[in-house]
Parts: sequence; C-alpha cells; structure tokens
Amino acid sequence: MLMLVVVLKALLEVAGLALLGQGVLYLLAGAGREQNFFYRLLKLIGSPAVRVTRLITPRRLVPDAYITAAAFFLVAGLWLALSLVKLELCRADPQHPVCAELHMSLAP
Repeated sequence: MLMLVVVLKALLEVAGLALLGQGVLYLLAGAGREQNFFYRLLKLIGSPAVRVTRLITPRRLVPDAYITAAAFFLVAGLWLALSLVKLELCRADPQHPVCAELHMSLAP
C-alpha cells in the first residue's frame, strides 16, 4: 500500500510541476506560446490531469479558460492528501525502506 502511495505521489509531482511550468510559460511566452516546444511538451505531460479535471468539474462552475488552473489545484490537493497518507503509513511501519528518508528528515 505504501509503495502505491509513493508511486501515485510521484506521478502527481510530475503532473503538478508540468502544470506549474506551463503556467509560467503561459505568462512569459505570450501569444506565441503554442509554437513554443517546451510549452507544448509541458501541456502534453499535464494533459491527463486536465482531462480528469474537466471530467469531474461542471462547465458552469469552471469554464474552459480556467480548467488548467483548476487541474493544478486538484493535483496539489491530491498530493497533499497522499503526503498525509504516506506519513500515517510510515508511522504504522517505520522500518519500511520508503520511510527511511522521512525519519532522517524528522530526526532531531
């Protein structure tokens, strides 16, 4: 179970950073952003999160113009929730190899 949480958390980190990078390039690249290779690459990486967000949010509440931002906040919330689950699972089984880094960072 802990390994599943770690893998899902890593996937959310990749998607979240891609969405964050896409947002930064949206601001920096201006009108020519669709021709920017890195913008298109980040858009491709973040597209599964955007599609899932579009599926679960009604169009009346979240217009298409804001769906990428909504996807970022959804990913961030899920990442936070998985971080808390990982913390609880590591408290239950502190000898798990995944928990070693957590115990090192929490040691006095």
